Amino acid sequence: MYIPKHNQEKRVAVMQALMVSHPLATLVTLGAQGLFASHIPMVFDQDGSEFGVLKGHISRANTQWRDFTPAVDALAIFAGHQHYVSPTWYSEKGEHVKEVPTWNYAVVHAYAPLKVIEDRQWLLAHVNRLTNIHESGFPVPWRVSDAPEDFIASLLKGIVGLELPIQRLEGKWKVSQNRSETERQGVIDGLTRLNTPESLAMKDLVEERGK
Repeated sequence: MYIPKHNQEKRVAVMQALMVSHPLATLVTLGAQGLFASHIPMVFDQDGSEFGVLKGHISRANTQWRDFTPAVDALAIFAGHQHYVSPTWYSEKGEHVKEVPTWNYAVVHAYAPLKVIEDRQWLLAHVNRLTNIHESGFPVPWRVSDAPEDFIASLLKGIVGLELPIQRLEGKWKVSQNRSETERQGVIDGLTRLNTPESLAMKDLVEERGK
């Protein structure tokens, strides 16, 4: 990934936090048919290694788990907050004419060898954990055990587990760091006026990186 120096995020904990808060990954692999991508939620595990490990699953009908090149690392892309930035936000309208729109975003690329897992106990533990994480905010969380045991057993036969011990992390936070303090404040004000969940999330990122 192309990362200008002022957009580079090197802090491992910050990149790991983005993967946890935005767990839907784009998993890209290279196989005999070329590049292939799947969009799957992943669970991040801090297993004591430098970068941690990612765990996920795909449908057994998805050919990605069969058609990939083991010698080439898989790439899991995690997209965080993003937002359009209007050139009118940089200053009073008409003060600067040499401005263009841009897009702010935060992303993490995780590179890892891909390991395929077909063990039923691993799959059941993974599905339980994935469910518990994302049901935790509900007043009455749904549990895998709420479904009939034979039904879950049949579903487990239709999926394949994936494990990715991360070997390299790249983080890019493109959040107006290359602009002047006045221009960043203009972006903050513009995002604040929009007052949407995504604009306010981006406002927080611009403020944080401007400190």
